[in-house]
Amino acid sequence: MELRDATVLMRGDRIEGIASGAAGDRLAGQAAEVIDLGESLLMPGLIDLEGLTDIDHLLLDSWWSPEHEARLEWSEDYARAPREVLTTAERSTLRRYGLVQLILHGITAAMPISSEVHGAWAETHDDALDTARTASELGIRVFLGPSYRSAVHVTRADGSAGLHWDEARGDEAFAGAVRFLDTARALDDPLVTGVLVPCRIETVSDDLLARTAEVSAARDALVRVHATQGLASERDLLVRDRGATPLGLLGRVGLLNERLILAHGVYLDVHPEVHGEDRGDLAALAAAGATVVHCPLTNARYAFWLERLSQYLDAGVGIALGTDSFPPDLIRAIDTGVQLAKAQQGDLGRGMLAEYVEAATLGGARALRRPDLGRIAPGAAADLVAFSLGDLRMGAIDDPIRTLVLAGTGRDAHFSMVAGRVVMRDGAIPGVDVGALRAEGQRIFEKLRAAYPERDALAGTAGASGSGGAGPVDAGAAADALFPPVFPRG
Repeated sequence: MELRDATVLMRGDRIEGIASGAAGDRLAGQAAEVIDLGESLLMPGLIDLEGLTDIDHLLLDSWWSPEHEARLEWSEDYARAPREVLTTAERSTLRRYGLVQLILHGITAAMPISSEVHGAWAETHDDALDTARTASELGIRVFLGPSYRSAVHVTRADGSAGLHWDEARGDEAFAGAVRFLDTARALDDPLVTGVLVPCRIETVSDDLLARTAEVSAARDALVRVHATQGLASERDLLVRDRGATPLGLLGRVGLLNERLILAHGVYLDVHPEVHGEDRGDLAALAAAGATVVHCPLTNARYAFWLERLSQYLDAGVGIALGTDSFPPDLIRAIDTGVQLAKAQQGDLGRGMLAEYVEAATLGGARALRRPDLGRIAPGAAADLVAFSLGDLRMGAIDDPIRTLVLAGTGRDAHFSMVAGRVVMRDGAIPGVDVGALRAEGQRIFEKLRAAYPERDALAGTAGASGSGGAGPVDAGAAADALFPPVFPRG
């Protein structure tokens, strides 16, 4: 329901009342402080279940060619002895940078995700603890845990793809993830909830997936897993080596249930590159009560389309939204999703905007099993975000949500509140020096970029200097060869 000139009354961390007109004025009279948001759209805080807390994802890998993709994977040599590219302090800054970006784009609750490309293997318990502390300081609500995997995708010297397995590292990372569940509980922080986040399903052993399911059931912990997002690199690989489709494997190890949050959910049987017809995958997801995290903007940028969102919704599959790339802008993601849905349907009457807005709010809340999130209602958590509509560039305003999605972006967020605490006001986050953070973010990005060539199995054949840590490398020149500009630089 849309209310014009409305007032929302908060008491503590909860919403106490909502009213408009004269009733809204009376409600405001009960408040110790009145915050006038001006010409704004006030919404439930946006929920991002693929909230990027990284800095180089998309910028370096969204322009694609088969050779480019192969060169961004680890080499086999590097996989045998990987290293941390960043210092502990730099990794902490990178996560702060990502969390600040989420807040600035109107996200109030997130399930963070970051790349393992630059790490020695996967995230650690202490990485997750640092993220939790930073999130609590900034005021964003997080559902998090350290990632873990048993294998990593590699490119061999001959250019072929494979997996490098190190189950000892996987066991160590999983132990840290289970430990973090205890740590998160001990923090007793309402903004921090521990979850289990195994990496891409094909890189996690059956044994580790089964143990994940056991811990999830015993602790009643949510599990987010990346699956059904690749064909040759995931689905075909699993069928060949493990005798199951991604959903089949999730069912076999005990993860296909109401605690499962499935990142992407693209390559199901309905997808034209799989079977192009419904053979039961959607019904299985719906019956299990699992949620698919749809990432429309990332799907568009990497050209792997979810086959008609309406088909998932009609089948009863829970849908939440994620950004999964930079910028973490759910407004642009919603707009992209709506336009793609219209094109897929061949019908301007499909791809309803309300479906996407609900996925970014109520859908995320249902996935998190938090009925107090994703809504503005008495008793709900006081998680709110306001987007400015007062800029001339917004154009004329009819329906405020339609105006925001068509003419605005997440950058129009200027106010947010989480659990009754003002987290962003007038587009600024208290205590955050955005200039210093931007400068440090740029420095860290340059360091990450320069590290790619040492992992490049094809560097020698591609004309760059160095391969897989095989000797001294002119990092700048090698990175420039790996990441050429759009147009030649003079």
